[in-house]
Amino acid sequence: MITKKDFLNRGSLLNEQRNTNSDYVEMISLLLHSRTQAHTLHLQTESYPEHKALNEYYDGIVDIIDGLVESYQGKYGILKGYKSYDLTEYKSTESSTKYLKDLCGKIEKLRDCCKDSYIQNQIDTACELINSTVYKLRFLK
Repeated sequence: MITKKDFLNRGSLLNEQRNTNSDYVEMISLLLHSRTQAHTLHLQTESYPEHKALNEYYDGIVDIIDGLVESYQGKYGILKGYKSYDLTEYKSTESSTKYLKDLCGKIEKLRDCCKDSYIQNQIDTACELINSTVYKLRFLK
């Protein structure tokens, strides 16, 4: 028999799971968008090293996103409610670098929505790729 306390705790846990799902979906949505944004910047830059760095990013992030989503969904269920974001035009290497740094900051803020260590490791891999790309944009000209 379910007590009132159990019922209220269950409701609290469901709300917590919804908030966690919402933050996780936002993080995945940002990463999905970053793939298309990086591809757009890649096509618009006139710098060959930047072109190559952004190419490596958008090629690499796809498998990382797949792993993040499949791991999460295997344990918690199918994610819904993905968001979309507007693309920005290429301005400069500095603006591309800023975009990636800002993305990494957002991912760092949202990463606490899931406590599983293996998913945290996958998030680390996404941040590693972002920061590696920032390095290439900043120093390999």
